[in-house]
Amino acid sequence: MFRKIRKKFQKEVQPLQVPGQQEQLSSDLDENLDVLRSMYQDCFDVVFKTFLIGGQTNAVLVYIDGLSNIMEIDAHVLTPLMSEGKDHSLFKLLKEKIHISKTKEVKTFVECIENISIGNPVLLVDKEECGIVLGLPKFEKRSIEEPSAESVVRGPREGFVETIAINTSLLRRKIKSPELKMKPMKIGRYTETLVVIAYIKGLADQTLIEEVDNRLRRIEIDSILESGYIEELIEDNPRSPFPQLVSTERPDAAAGSLMEGRVVILVDGTPFVLIAPVTFFSLLQSPEDYYQHYLISSTIRLLRFVFMVFSLVLPSLYVAILTYHHEMVPTTLLISIFASRESVPFPALVEALMMEISFEALREAGVRLPKQVGAAISIVGALVIGQAAVQAGLVSAPMVIVVAITGIASFMVPHYTQGIALRMLRFPIMLLAGSLGLLGIMLGVITIVIHLCTLRSLGVPYLSPVAPMKGYELKDALIRAPWWKMNKRPHLTGEFNPYRQSNGQKPGPNKGDE
Repeated sequence: MFRKIRKKFQKEVQPLQVPGQQEQLSSDLDENLDVLRSMYQDCFDVVFKTFLIGGQTNAVLVYIDGLSNIMEIDAHVLTPLMSEGKDHSLFKLLKEKIHISKTKEVKTFVECIENISIGNPVLLVDKEECGIVLGLPKFEKRSIEEPSAESVVRGPREGFVETIAINTSLLRRKIKSPELKMKPMKIGRYTETLVVIAYIKGLADQTLIEEVDNRLRRIEIDSILESGYIEELIEDNPRSPFPQLVSTERPDAAAGSLMEGRVVILVDGTPFVLIAPVTFFSLLQSPEDYYQHYLISSTIRLLRFVFMVFSLVLPSLYVAILTYHHEMVPTTLLISIFASRESVPFPALVEALMMEISFEALREAGVRLPKQVGAAISIVGALVIGQAAVQAGLVSAPMVIVVAITGIASFMVPHYTQGIALRMLRFPIMLLAGSLGLLGIMLGVITIVIHLCTLRSLGVPYLSPVAPMKGYELKDALIRAPWWKMNKRPHLTGEFNPYRQSNGQKPGPNKGDE
């Protein structure tokens, strides 16, 4: 029974096949119009502009209102074609009448629909078995701005936008070599979303490129509205909370990944591009690490790792110590903590869960609300609720401090998806701490490490370069070595170009100046 229902549903979700859609264009203009009008039935925004070329030959221009440049159509298409003339072959029109840089011929209805849908008008002429595609798209687009979620103190201030042509041009501005290749494809039966695979020939391994291409081409879905669709459909382990591809709005971060031999996936309609493959350590790196002095970057990166551990286990440590391991706390501090907990009716585990859930709710509310209201709600809500809960005796002051430090620590993780994974895992580790104490925390951490050791990102070990150990890549893992020390780029898969610069780049005074 369920199989019959599933087969019926699969038949219902197939896209509508209009008769004649796969056929060639006819020399009869009326037949072509009948097929196109049947395809675009009940589409008020599709315009069929009929006119006479030179007052003699019937023609029609098909375009979508709001996606095509009306002023350019009037000036460079309709006005010259409607003027006097006798020779109206397509070759003559393209050569003498239509002064547009991007034009091409189409011979099927599928090609006509594809171009009309992206804003390119199609000109059909009577007694001609092909049409002319005019490259005159025009639609509203957002200007280039600084990414709000990936702001830096030092670095470029431009970010990707929703238009893929602008995004590819931003990458071309960073990497001017013709070795930067971009392979397009369309995914989605209805949306036909343009997806571009960007890589640098000679730096990215061909096996990696083919793997990404194969995973994208096997996707069969109705729509792709954001790069998150692609991320879920091509990752190695779909049940892992850890991101196996990283998204970014920064062209400099994408360009830096390309220079390391990685692949960038751009999706039309979203400013977030995907970078693959990634490792656990690359998710804790910020583009700003490479713009500041290496001592500053290394210090901040080590601090980032320390606070990442805090964000994962700090509430669990507090619960385990107060519940099972009182001897680990100095007597004076232990007396102070229990004095503050004297009026709290809940055990430490329940208290921690209440505070953590409340903090996550406040953080999520601050993200979803408008900026002017969200910041006020987050600050006022945390202060008011925290102070009121302490005065009411529902939670203790030390617990508020622990939760606040944990929240600050989670913001130290540069990539949002990695931070969410740590926030999710914090709760089961707290339950283990409340049940088994420090033993439960160790069991939880060991389980996470084993999972990370088995995880892959497009075949690349997730804990690389630590497991498996690659000594020369440790220069850019826990710390950031100076640029004159990082002569080799990371080894991801297969064959690659290992050297990014020549030896002897260490700065210093010239011998002749001494």
